[in-house]
Amino acid sequence: MQKIIFSILILAGLATSATAQVKKPESTTDKFALLLNYVEHLYVDSVDAAALTEKAIVALLEQLDPHSSYFTAEEMDESNEPLQGTFSGIGVSFNILKDTIYIVEPISGGPSEKLGIRAGDKIIKINSEVVAGIGIKNTGVASRLKGPRGTKVNVEIQRKGVNELIAYDITRDNIPIYSVDAAFILEPGIGYIKVARFAKTTMEELRKAMVDLKAQGMKSLVLDLQGNGGGYLNTAVEMADEFLSGDKLLVYTEGKAFERKDDKANPAVTGLFEEGKIAILIDESTASASEIVSGAIQDWDRGIIVGRRSFGKGLVQRQLNFGDGSSIRLTVQRYYTPSGRCIQKPYDDGLESYFRDKEMRYLKGEYFTMDSIQMPDSLKYYTNINKRVVYGGGGILPDIFVPLDTTESSDYFSELIRKGINNEWALVYTDKNRDQLLAKYPTVDKFVTEFNFSEQEIKDMIAMAEKEEIPFNEEQYKISERAIKIRTKALIARDLYNGAAFYKVINDLNPALKKAVESLKDGTFDKMNLHYQSEDSKKDKKNKTKKNKTK
Repeated sequence: MQKIIFSILILAGLATSATAQVKKPESTTDKFALLLNYVEHLYVDSVDAAALTEKAIVALLEQLDPHSSYFTAEEMDESNEPLQGTFSGIGVSFNILKDTIYIVEPISGGPSEKLGIRAGDKIIKINSEVVAGIGIKNTGVASRLKGPRGTKVNVEIQRKGVNELIAYDITRDNIPIYSVDAAFILEPGIGYIKVARFAKTTMEELRKAMVDLKAQGMKSLVLDLQGNGGGYLNTAVEMADEFLSGDKLLVYTEGKAFERKDDKANPAVTGLFEEGKIAILIDESTASASEIVSGAIQDWDRGIIVGRRSFGKGLVQRQLNFGDGSSIRLTVQRYYTPSGRCIQKPYDDGLESYFRDKEMRYLKGEYFTMDSIQMPDSLKYYTNINKRVVYGGGGILPDIFVPLDTTESSDYFSELIRKGINNEWALVYTDKNRDQLLAKYPTVDKFVTEFNFSEQEIKDMIAMAEKEEIPFNEEQYKISERAIKIRTKALIARDLYNGAAFYKVINDLNPALKKAVESLKDGTFDKMNLHYQSEDSKKDKKNKTKKNKTK
């Protein structure tokens, strides 16, 4: 690829007329450069050679696999930001409601929080420019608020109960992008951790969460990787190492230009959760690094995988940079789980078919029954200890299948979500009642257990929907009533407290989580002979049982 670009740059100025002498192409790269040379100098109209080159690179990569891709310098910065774990800005989560920028939450420790900016504040001006009522989009807000660390931005805030706009000169700083969305005790002895991505800071966050939960008595763990699209391979290796002991193989990679490389657990360091029951939640959007962790746990019979078949991305990309700041992420290896399976799903039918795979799974009924998944014997593998059958070639199949729950779904509920009614109503409601709500529910747990909507509040939400041309459908509302209330309550909890509060509420709509908790308590681990205890722990348990019988 670098040779292509180099050849283009060298040859672009050679031909100046139809009679120009150009050497006979002797390779693919020469042929491509010659073509561009012809087009640039002989084509009937003027062309943008740089733009053509970028389109050609994109088209070339599309012929390789679904995950080799090209990024401009701007796109690369935006793409890397979540994985780096920080960005430079003022440190707020915001939402745009009726053409006004609402602060949902100042990020803890960020410059906005330090200056006293609060949840519920409205940004009216940025650097003297009015940004309310102009149809601003998320990208417009981000471009105005982000900037190099140490630079300043002036924002003017409208705050409830204050007549004049409040001006803040905010010095931009590095703002963390958290990977662990939530970590809390579900019930005595059972911890829950929701991981959103595998980034640079993920393991620091995860380790802190596990230490905190163990201090609160966690003996079993639910690791929620639903919707986690992956990230850094080395972060996945580190995470798996926290759960697997000795020098167990965690994953291996190999490619045409790369010899096989084994990544193993570090026997010199004891992971934070090498003992104890672990259940991992996955779904059709669980991909890449998430599948590495799930595959390692499953292959070593260490824990249970609960949910639906994962995405199926078993390709590893390497970033290759060009001098103008643009880059490609080129697939250079496949990764394999400890049992030897590659879980990459087929992509022979082209990009459109590949990325429509989740839709096709739904139409084939896979979200509702595991029987619809047909795996050939050629993709059959066996776990390393118990020799249970597992499959490669298309994602991680769960040990315990949990179908998609549509019992509370309706077109009315879908419209409320699509048009953002739940979110809009929750923002307005919280902004209006913030002080009273925090006084009545000073803790998240008190809010979760005691808050309920009044009949009038529900009527207000329905009226807001009708103003947005969503007519009330009583029959469908009754079907979705519980889900509507839980979703809206979760949005209020996030606005009042933090992101973890959202999951404390919304997880009531997560059947995979409920099934995982059941499995942690009902003897499933022992029936499956899963290795969640060391030999010493097992001996201690047997000795205690014998002593109790003797007594």
